[in-house]
Amino acid sequence: MVRKIKRRDFLAGAGAAGITTAAGCIGSPDGGGDGGGGSTGTSTNGGSENTEASTDSGGGSGDGPGLLVVIGYPESGIQLFRDYYSRATTDEDILVPDGLRDGDLPNQVGNDMNNVVGTAPASGGPNQQSFTQLFQQQYDSAPSVFTSQSYDSVATLILANVAAGENSGPAIRSQMRNVVNPPGTDIGPENLVEGVRMVANGEDINYQGASSTVNFDENGDPASAAYAIWEFARQQNAAETLSTETFESDSPDGTGPSADSVSGSSMDRTVQVGILLPETGDLASVGGPMIQAAQIPPMQVNDSDLGLTVDAQVQDTQTQPEAGISGAEALVNDGVPAVCGTASSGVNVPVSQEVFIPNEIVGCSPSSTALNVSTLEDDDFIFRTAPSDFLQGRVMAQVGTDRLGTTSAATLFVNNEYGQQLSNRFAEVYQSEFGGQVSQQVAFNIGESSYTSVIEQALSA
Repeated sequence: MVRKIKRRDFLAGAGAAGITTAAGCIGSPDGGGDGGGGSTGTSTNGGSENTEASTDSGGGSGDGPGLLVVIGYPESGIQLFRDYYSRATTDEDILVPDGLRDGDLPNQVGNDMNNVVGTAPASGGPNQQSFTQLFQQQYDSAPSVFTSQSYDSVATLILANVAAGENSGPAIRSQMRNVVNPPGTDIGPENLVEGVRMVANGEDINYQGASSTVNFDENGDPASAAYAIWEFARQQNAAETLSTETFESDSPDGTGPSADSVSGSSMDRTVQVGILLPETGDLASVGGPMIQAAQIPPMQVNDSDLGLTVDAQVQDTQTQPEAGISGAEALVNDGVPAVCGTASSGVNVPVSQEVFIPNEIVGCSPSSTALNVSTLEDDDFIFRTAPSDFLQGRVMAQVGTDRLGTTSAATLFVNNEYGQQLSNRFAEVYQSEFGGQVSQQVAFNIGESSYTSVIEQALSA
């Protein structure tokens, strides 16, 4: 069968293993805090706001903190870490989230960055291996950060569409939890086509993904997620995973509104799905492989003998809210009822508020992790296969204390909602659950020529 997938040319290097920036999960990388999720109290003047500072460093190295948490993107991380390593002393442990997981960063900084440890959402689903094989067979390269979440997002949207029996956002919304939450026959990437056949016949399935079990909670978030603990490997030009751990929410089986039964579907129809991810802009390095992964489920269905056709349309967010809104509107105008996207929370929130929710379009982001996505007034149209930073903030606090053995910390965070929210969440858990002290929370802007002043501020007693 002819594959009805509208393709765009991928950027050179898309899909290459090892150099994977996970910044697609985070807020808008323009430093302007345009996530659209409400005021966070973050200063936009000078990029050096000090928030919630305590007066006790908590027993860190010298007079400063023992742990420096840096929340940002490689674009500014290069200069920030160059300025950090130019200091006379660099005794602190440094902890970073997925936004700085770029294997090429040490070479660009000119330092091995041996004192840096990171956390990132990982592929920890029961069918991770089968997805990896599918990706390697299709693209002759290894999957990278958020590719498994991208696959799971599109697979879920296709299954929900077929279960609903129509290209209707409200109908698909009502089937999202039906196809992924228990009970039902287990379905994964290796037998996705069989799962499509079953829901078309009105049978219950339980999709078990590559990134997680993909059980949605009441907010449309994953009820469980795996996190990788990683460090830089400069000689391999990569970010090397040290270990992977799975964390569950209070409702691991998932809860939330859902249809009572699977409606079923005719095989003589076209399923429409959108892919709204960054092919260009600051997150292009991670967006290319994510788009590749998102195209595999349509290929599987279109290459099968089902007779069902999946029309997957790709739009580029350019890693900017305006372009994301424009791309989303183009998909809506083409009658697309459900979309895999967007990547960054700074794009996902305005796209959801201005396009998806008003037009009753189901959005399922594979990498938007900001806390305010969970609290959107979305009428249950917004889902994600990536975990919330509510969980990542706790994971970072636990790594900072249990793995790195620190009792005092400071944060340097990119001056937008993603940075502010994750910094606050880390500080809250580090202090309340692990007994640490956070002496400074300091914001910085993207694109500054020097970050020496904010570094010194963060590391001051």
